[in-house]
Amino acid sequence: MRQYLKHYIFFFIVFFATLNGYAQLKDTSKWKALFAVGFNYPTTDGFVDGTYAQSVNFPTVNLGIQHMFKRTYGVKLDYGFNRFKNDDGSPEFKINYSRINAQFVFDPTEYIGFLPMRLRTIFHAGPGFSFAKPLGSLGDNKQSYLNLLVGLEIHYAINEKVSIYVDTAYIYGLTSLDDYGPALSGLGAFNGSVFNMTVGLAVSLSGCQYCD
Repeated sequence: MRQYLKHYIFFFIVFFATLNGYAQLKDTSKWKALFAVGFNYPTTDGFVDGTYAQSVNFPTVNLGIQHMFKRTYGVKLDYGFNRFKNDDGSPEFKINYSRINAQFVFDPTEYIGFLPMRLRTIFHAGPGFSFAKPLGSLGDNKQSYLNLLVGLEIHYAINEKVSIYVDTAYIYGLTSLDDYGPALSGLGAFNGSVFNMTVGLAVSLSGCQYCD
């Protein structure tokens, strides 16, 4: 897992550095880098009968890049990694679940009115692709399928460049257990939905946060 994370983090650092260089040339761009960690809960309907995961699983890691076209709306591309394992009473398994999503971002803060100046709410939603890979002897039971993500972020600005945020998201798997073969071949695999809660940092890569 550490090796995979190192590769992804290195990729995003290079990607963000490139974008940052571009942003310095174009002051009106509105790019943000997002990094968050937290926990996850995979829904029980994604497992075969008799198999289920713990209610709280760690880690969840999200890496993303966001561009706001206007103060209230924009787009985001992000990658998420989750690990979950069996609960007591379930056959033993560990699963790496990852996803990539392209999302629409909507910030209704200015319409709400009563929030403190440093606080912002952001809704995000969009389609993506999920990859579930059991570890150990169940490694051949890999699954991949489309998903639809819906989430809400609460941001608190530390300064003009950096904010901390909490993100709750639901990744709905556009699939079903009927996609499995016999039950035994599906043991340890996952075809379902995941609930995430993460805490992270959003860092502005542009010369100004909003330049309408």
